[in-house]
Amino acid sequence: MSTGVAILGLGASGDAAARLALEKGENVYVSDLQTDPGTLARAGELRALGAGVDLGTHDVARIASAGVVVVSPGIPPDAPVLRELEACGVRTVTEPEFAARHYAGPLIAVTGTNGKTTTAALISHLLTAAGLRAALGGNVGTELAPAASELALLVPPPEWFVLELSSFQLAGIDTLTPVIGVVTTLAPDHLDRYPSLEAYYADKARLFQNASPQSRWVLNAEVEAVRHLPGDAPGIRCWFAADLEAIPEALQKEGRDAPAAFLRDGMLVLRRAASGTPAPEEVLLHQDELSILGRPNAMNALAAALTARMAGASLEGIRDGLRSFRPLPHRMEPVADEGGVLWVNDSKATNVEAARGALESLERSVVAILGGKDKGEAYGTLAAALQARARAVVLYGAAAPRMARELVAAGVEPHRVVQADGGFDEAVTKARALALPGDLVLLSPACSSFDAFPDYRARGARFAALARGEATEGRPA
Repeated sequence: MSTGVAILGLGASGDAAARLALEKGENVYVSDLQTDPGTLARAGELRALGAGVDLGTHDVARIASAGVVVVSPGIPPDAPVLRELEACGVRTVTEPEFAARHYAGPLIAVTGTNGKTTTAALISHLLTAAGLRAALGGNVGTELAPAASELALLVPPPEWFVLELSSFQLAGIDTLTPVIGVVTTLAPDHLDRYPSLEAYYADKARLFQNASPQSRWVLNAEVEAVRHLPGDAPGIRCWFAADLEAIPEALQKEGRDAPAAFLRDGMLVLRRAASGTPAPEEVLLHQDELSILGRPNAMNALAAALTARMAGASLEGIRDGLRSFRPLPHRMEPVADEGGVLWVNDSKATNVEAARGALESLERSVVAILGGKDKGEAYGTLAAALQARARAVVLYGAAAPRMARELVAAGVEPHRVVQADGGFDEAVTKARALALPGDLVLLSPACSSFDAFPDYRARGARFAALARGEATEGRPA
């Protein structure tokens, strides 16, 4: 007979799932191939709480005997242990799925290729500003909020749970059912892990698998892939777009009475659902009152405001929350302003679409820093934005040679493209030398950080330190 909970992976989410399972009185077994000091410390704490823990190995028989098997999103789907479990007929779930089974309140789930962390954090902030108890967690990163399982232990429980969900986390859901689901954007990403773009989108579409007529879906009307992602899933579709008139006519007819959020003359506007009469509009504030930079963040604000309104937030609370929300680290984050040059850290832009959106949202002349670990995307789609806005493009890291070839082939003038063969610090040094008063130096790499840094956070922190003169340029990162 299957009993207990088995957890594969002892990172932040695995540790949180184990603690939740122990709190619920389950027999818990955790395993991880890693034996680094952090993992050893977490293992010791869990053993003291009564869990069985193996490091350096996975006991497949013991895992297969569990009633629930929770898998860390960091374990790739072709990992040997997962293939062995699949051969045994064992189904696995992800940590947010396990956590949501213990939630005592409604769930808002946010996914998308880009913008999902800012949107999820904004939703939680707007709800709180409106006097509602909201708890944020999931894929946002432990420096911003806890893993999903920690939220299940909150006493009293929040009125709304808000989770950011990655495609890896959505891949293993079963019963997770958001009351409101949000899709910010869709674009190629993680093609170093997925066999195709279609497979990546298919995991995103699992957000809708438990849809009901009562579900609410907040969708980016400007992105065709987002419009098609729900398929024929039941529920009310609610649209956001920078320009409502830009929504295709067929979509206007399909959802003209549905809730919507859009920009009009720079003002953020909400449109509530109405039947048989013109839908009433609610004006929030001007885009310039937001402290978060760029058009993509205006879109995030529209999505968050529409979601918060549907969750019961007052207009005044939403307005106050939009004004008080501050940029998240490494996401279009201003980090220095020296000699008339603004330095902006967008290290979280780890794919081409995110970098393109950042570039297109800026009005100042840009010195752009791009590069890092190549994820297999086509870089030529950045060319138009770079040619229009960039005084210079400084490239670094493993992706730099291919990036340079594709950008020049797509129309970026060769004299604008500068390669920093010495690595990241040299790229920042070159950007500083190229920037003129009035320019903006933008780190928006379009690549992952793993050729030189443990993660995008470390890359962004290094950029910020160099920008502020708090670190010695030229030192290896």
